[in-house]
Amino acid sequence: MSYPQASFFAAQPSDTALLAQDLAQAVKTAESSNAVIYLDGDLGAGKTTFSRFFIQSFGHQGSVKSPTYTLVEPYELEDVSIYHFDLYRLADPEELEFMGIRDYFGDNTIALIEWSEKGGELLAAPDVVVDIAITPSGRTFSVTAKSAKGARLLQQCKRL
Repeated sequence: MSYPQASFFAAQPSDTALLAQDLAQAVKTAESSNAVIYLDGDLGAGKTTFSRFFIQSFGHQGSVKSPTYTLVEPYELEDVSIYHFDLYRLADPEELEFMGIRDYFGDNTIALIEWSEKGGELLAAPDVVVDIAITPSGRTFSVTAKSAKGARLLQQCKRL
């Protein structure tokens, strides 16, 4: 089945914030507040920056750092739990089994997963994939729905 894809150009971090806030709003207003979002792109592309703006859109007031060494950073918010994964340093997908990866996907949970390709078959399938490419004048975001839920989320995003 083919799902929609859209592009967005961010000349500066404030543009990235607009896209992240837009997608967060779509998730908030969806029939259920759970989603799996893969964030792809080279080192320095802006995956953690996007995650920061997305998580803050749900009301998180503190800092949002890359969980490169811990693999996952949890954000327990009022109505939802957001789990920010950074699998860059993952040596073997089996490590995810030891940390109880399946417990991170369920009702009222959102998973933002950087470097998803390192997780293999152990990760939940994505609803949306955000691929970030560095350009000389900013970042190009290619956003692709990978499920019916992801398609509904993209349809609700004003900027896509």
